[in-house]
Amino acid sequence: MESFIQHRKGRTPRQIHRDVEDLKDDEAGRAGFVGRTVHYYRRNDPTAYRAEGDLAPLDRQGYDLTPTDQIDPAGEPLLMFHNEDCRILLSRRSETAPFYTRNVDGDELIFVHEGTGYFETEYGRLPYRPGDYVYLPKSTTYRQIPQDESFFIIIEATEEFRVPEAGLLGRHHPFDSSLVTVPEAEAFDDDGRDEYEVRLRQREGRTSLFYPHNPLDVEGWKGDNFAFTYNIEDYDVIASDTVHLVPMVHLFLQATGVYVANFLPRRAEGRPGAERPPWYHRNVDYDEIAFYHGGSVFGINMPPGLISHAPQGVHHGMPERARERARRRTDVDERVEWKVLAIDTRRRLTPAPVMRASAPVEVAEEVQV
Repeated sequence: MESFIQHRKGRTPRQIHRDVEDLKDDEAGRAGFVGRTVHYYRRNDPTAYRAEGDLAPLDRQGYDLTPTDQIDPAGEPLLMFHNEDCRILLSRRSETAPFYTRNVDGDELIFVHEGTGYFETEYGRLPYRPGDYVYLPKSTTYRQIPQDESFFIIIEATEEFRVPEAGLLGRHHPFDSSLVTVPEAEAFDDDGRDEYEVRLRQREGRTSLFYPHNPLDVEGWKGDNFAFTYNIEDYDVIASDTVHLVPMVHLFLQATGVYVANFLPRRAEGRPGAERPPWYHRNVDYDEIAFYHGGSVFGINMPPGLISHAPQGVHHGMPERARERARRRTDVDERVEWKVLAIDTRRRLTPAPVMRASAPVEVAEEVQV
């Protein structure tokens, strides 16, 4: 139901996310906070609960997880979450695999948290470094050549990743697609082995194809379906001095049911009374994954490698003592230095058993978003 009417009942601040005083600002927003919303102004912290059951939020330290590709060159990434639209995996490879990979079930968008090296692909050689997104279209054959241990978050989308429609800021902000790195065509030579294995990355089952030659033997290519890298240092952050903006302002790429956004360093809200941290919320229609790349927020260091899952309909957000700290430090903290990868999914995510089995992470309340 669409509506042009917003009601105000009881005690509320005059403007959204500003001058809340002793109340707790709690938003229930549809369509990722760009649809109909209600703002509850509560007496108590809505995140002060104890959760039991399948929809309990979880925080896991990625450095405590061990994909098989970390300990065995022939190993694979670790599945962390999945639904019908996507899978989210962790890779920590440090040695070149003896096989090639071809994802036959979806596009891959890889975020490089740590590590340098390059990918050999059918499009050519594609170097990567921390802060890069590496996009590999569905059915691309590739092999990772790490120079040191990598730490990748892999987002596999069933449908194609695409650039969001240009908004009022035009086609170049916040994501200027002319800044992507596209590989030059390169045919990779045979290395003397009898057979070259290409593993098909698939949701169920296992298949390998064996070639008598290097499968990356492409002399040239043309078209608009290609691999690329893009670094978060080139992403323009949209900010406001008077109000904390909704997450979708920071949208980077999207696929059906999957939305990838960047929360990156920016000037903090400067207007007196503006709530600087994200408000309490229960994203009504989306599950939320936050991956902490690093940085700090209001003087508190972010825990690099942390993976946080907030199921739709379940409250989350920085607790009250963190908000009070942010208000006290209005004249101290002129910037927010966080680096967070956000993944929102329309369908509910199912955590893999290893995520439930891992020891819970003690996360400082000040940095829970």
